[in-house]
Amino acid sequence: QVHLVESGGGLVQAGGSLRLSCATSGINVKIAPMGWYRQAPGKQRDLVANISGSGVTTYAESVKDRFTISRDWRRATVSLQMNNLKPEDAAVYYCTAHRSGTQFWGRGTQVTVSS
Repeated sequence: QVHLVESGGGLVQAGGSLRLSCATSGINVKIAPMGWYRQAPGKQRDLVANISGSGVTTYAESVKDRFTISRDWRRATVSLQMNNLKPEDAAVYYCTAHRSGTQFWGRGTQVTVSS
């Protein structure tokens, strides 16, 4: 069974940083495609960043050069380092992972950015 648990969200001032972490079980973090999505109130859930099984990373244009996705297979975690946060980055952030053609989701962590 796959479990994804996000942590690290909170309130930060614009220009600040946060590091989100996704603790996993039932997933081989070393090879599984994983990613982070976000959803603001009244908006659809959008991809923020992902990392392929081979380690290739992709980012939404709006977060390029500010956010970095990484994985630590020894700790079975995937992280999202977010720098220079903007008010428009405020959202619930979800960790996602793929295994055997199924996409799994965590419950999300709230990020609030004050201007």
